[in-house]
Amino acid sequence: MYTFNPGPSQVYPQVRQYLQDAFDEGWLSAPHRGERFVQLVRQTVQELKTKLNIPQDYTVFFMSSATESWEVLAQSLTPTKSFHLYNGAFGQKWYEAAKSLRPASVGHKFGIDEVPDVDKLPGLDDQTDLVCITQNETGTTTQLRDGVVLNMYNRLPSRALLAVDATSSMAGIQLKFIKGDIWFSSVQKCFGLPAGLSVMVLSPRAVERLRKINERSHYNSLPDQYDKMLNFQTTHTPNVLGIYLLSRSIHDNPPIKTTHQHVVERATKLYDYFDQATQLRPLVTNPETRSHTVIGLKGTPALIDEVKRRALAQDLFIGSGYGDLKPTSVRIANFPAIPDAAFEQLVQFFAREFS
Repeated sequence: MYTFNPGPSQVYPQVRQYLQDAFDEGWLSAPHRGERFVQLVRQTVQELKTKLNIPQDYTVFFMSSATESWEVLAQSLTPTKSFHLYNGAFGQKWYEAAKSLRPASVGHKFGIDEVPDVDKLPGLDDQTDLVCITQNETGTTTQLRDGVVLNMYNRLPSRALLAVDATSSMAGIQLKFIKGDIWFSSVQKCFGLPAGLSVMVLSPRAVERLRKINERSHYNSLPDQYDKMLNFQTTHTPNVLGIYLLSRSIHDNPPIKTTHQHVVERATKLYDYFDQATQLRPLVTNPETRSHTVIGLKGTPALIDEVKRRALAQDLFIGSGYGDLKPTSVRIANFPAIPDAAFEQLVQFFAREFS
């Protein structure tokens, strides 16, 4: 079966061998304070920086999920309030999570076919500690292009940092990490790995800020995590297996430039096809806001149900829409771990059944 669900998504086929190796090499019971684990983390961090073009002076952290990152950022880098720009369920959930801890936080919603004008955002002021954007919104299958992220970074209020949720894009498309202070992602999407681990990347400016605020009230407070990561350790028992799988996978996969080109070319072909050849149409009509890594299609509820049912009968698991869009849309992950053969079979299915 091919899985096009946008998370947890299809894993790389080599994960099967990695799991066997992890068992045989004793990683499932490896002590996380030992030198062997320290070397694993050191190696994984360097591989991530090399393969994903993360600046060498940025700091990498490991957490359990992107959702944990929302809370950690509110705790440790938001003494007053954050500003959230969003157009879908996951950006809104991040805003709600932050507001529950910092009630002064502000949210601004924009449309799925809209390129937000960063010069005209209400509620963004000099009291803002963190500006939060979702680079790739899984719920609405939209994406903020590099230009929007760059404009936001260049127009930050005086003391604000830019935090970017890249959960459905990191390791799938090339990100300009230097134009953001905080980036984070879970591994069950473009990394092509089992759920249970996330990667957070902080700029020197963000590290300077967390050390100045020095919030240490929680087990996962960033200053404590930073102190530990100086020695490639964690504040708490980590997902050793997840880090091992990430280390193996990132080492074996090509540089992000190569992956990016393949993912974008495949997305372009898929959008061109669905724009004209089937009973369904792309959920996002503006090409400038369409995601490269999660493709949304819309139709009547009856048609959507029929598409998912017939696809599953042919061993093609298509992801459901999310939230309010669930009855009238499907989502198709275009993640690197899904082979080209799967998309050829998917296109043949639509051509045969729903042209």
